[in-house]
Parts: sequence; C-alpha cells; structure tokens
Amino acid sequence: MYIPEIKFSLWADFIERDFLENEFKDLIDKGIVNGATSNPAIFKNAILSSLAYKEQIASLSGKTPKEIYEAVAIFDIQKAADILLPLHVKGDDGYVSIEVDPYLCDDAAGTIAEGKRLYAQINRPNVMIKVPATPAGYEAMEALVAEGIAVNATLIFSKKQAIFCAKAFERGLLTCKQKVDTVISVFVSRIDRALDAKLEEKGVPTALTGIYNAADIYSVVNAMKVENCRTLFASTGVKGDDLRASYYIDELLAPYSINTAPIDTVHSFVQGGDVRAKLPLSIEVIRAHFSLISEAGIDFNAVIEKQIADGLEAFKEAFSEILTALEV
Repeated sequence: MYIPEIKFSLWADFIERDFLENEFKDLIDKGIVNGATSNPAIFKNAILSSLAYKEQIASLSGKTPKEIYEAVAIFDIQKAADILLPLHVKGDDGYVSIEVDPYLCDDAAGTIAEGKRLYAQINRPNVMIKVPATPAGYEAMEALVAEGIAVNATLIFSKKQAIFCAKAFERGLLTCKQKVDTVISVFVSRIDRALDAKLEEKGVPTALTGIYNAADIYSVVNAMKVENCRTLFASTGVKGDDLRASYYIDELLAPYSINTAPIDTVHSFVQGGDVRAKLPLSIEVIRAHFSLISEAGIDFNAVIEKQIADGLEAFKEAFSEILTALEV
C-alpha cells in the first residue's frame, strides 16, 4: 500500500505490454502502486497504437475480432497478474481488473457467463472482473461474488448505484461464505468537466462537485460495512492546466480506499502530492455545496444520469473501434 498507516492504495489505471515489462515493475518495486485497472478505452489505445501487439494479432488470423481482442487482453491481464502476485500473496492488494463486454451492460445472464469465462481463462487468483453498475450488472455482481470471484463495480456516479452494488456484494457473500474482495469504482473528474463551465457562470465554486460527490459515496459505502469492500476513486486524471496534476488524488486521500490514476498523475502525486488524509468530509460541507448547485438551477440528478449513459456509450464505442480495427 502506498500509505500503509491508513490503508490507502494507489493503482495504475493503465495496461500496455511494454509498460508491463518495464515501468510497471519499477513502480511496484518502489512501493508506489500495488494494483492496476483496465477498461475498453485503455485497451483500445494500447492495442491500436502499440507495435507490441502486432505479432500476436497476426498469429490469430482466422479468429473473430472479439476472439482476437480477448486473446490479446487476457495475455496482458495474465502478465500484470503474475507481476502483482507477490503483493497479492502478502495481502497487499495485487489485483488487476478486466471489464466484461460493455454491450452486455443490460444482459445479466450474459455478463455472468462472460465474467465466469474470463476469470477461468485468465486463471489467476488476483483478477477482478469489472462490471458496470446497471440493474443487470447488480445481478451479475451478486452471482460472481457468490462464486468467489473478486468484482470491480464500475461507472458509479451516484449513491444509489453504490448502495445497490454494496448490497449485491453482501448478498453474494451470504452464498459464498469465503473472503472475496470487491471495490466500488466512483468516477470523479468527469462530473467536474461536465459542470464547471456552468457553475463558473453561476458563481458556484468549481472543481469541487466531483470531489464532494465521491466523498459522500465513500462515507455511505464505509457505513454499510460490507466485508472486504472498499471505495475506489477512478477518473482521477485532470484535463488542462487549471488544476495540479495530482489534484484528484490529493483531495480524495482517504483511509481504507484506493485511487486508480493515469501514470502521469501517479508520478505527479509521488513527486509533490499532499499525503494528508482528506476524507471523510463533513456532511454539512457536502450538502452546502449541493445546495448551491440546486439554487443555481442545475438538476444534479440529471447530470448524473447523463454521465452514466455517456460512460457506457464511451466504453461501447471504444470496444466497437477495437473490434472494427481487428477485422480481417
């Protein structure tokens, strides 16, 4: 863990073959990161822009685009899992996540089947199956946890989603009756990027809504006390130069939590980030900010619903672009 005293973990929100062979190992050896996450957009950028995949893709001629994608992704996830395994054995996280096909987001049975299949094919104990927080996803989360499979619940923007995820994990644990690690991935910076221009016009402080929303969810998840379930802060890179690069790590530093961040953001935090715990935040402070948003005539629930829909669409689009590029 990056800060063992408060059980704060820092994970790399990046997967790419050359990176895994080189810089990733260095970050682990230096005690900087102790886990990794991936998503369709990350794999799209890696597979379509790195020459490291060219030979393997050529060797898979005759396979369907999805079969090629899975073979390439599984290879990288296995490699990351093997590198992280010593940490996992010590009880220091050591997880890597792989997301199910985002087009299955409304198909519980399909998500369960794919989650089980990917977990079996990867065949590593320190893999988390990443499932979007949709009604079908909650059903799949419960079923996968019941099978003893670690789950990363993703694309969470609201307390309602987080509560449904935590309850799904809890139900799964009743069936499984063994230790299963789970995380609830709360997306942060996308909310600020969607709202800040409008908030600035209305005289409402900017670059705080994503932080306060995530802090509120963090407190709710902790209060539910689901065994071995932690909040993971995702979407923590900044765009442009208005904020310091490590802003969304600094301001969400919290006991018993994880922050997964782009590599440049990780380096910025290590070089000059604020390592004092910031959470939990007072509910009064959080409510005061959201009162300002409401008084400004902004429907925050509508913003959240759009972010959920846009997030799912972005992952589908990235996945579709990968498959199109892999067509023979």
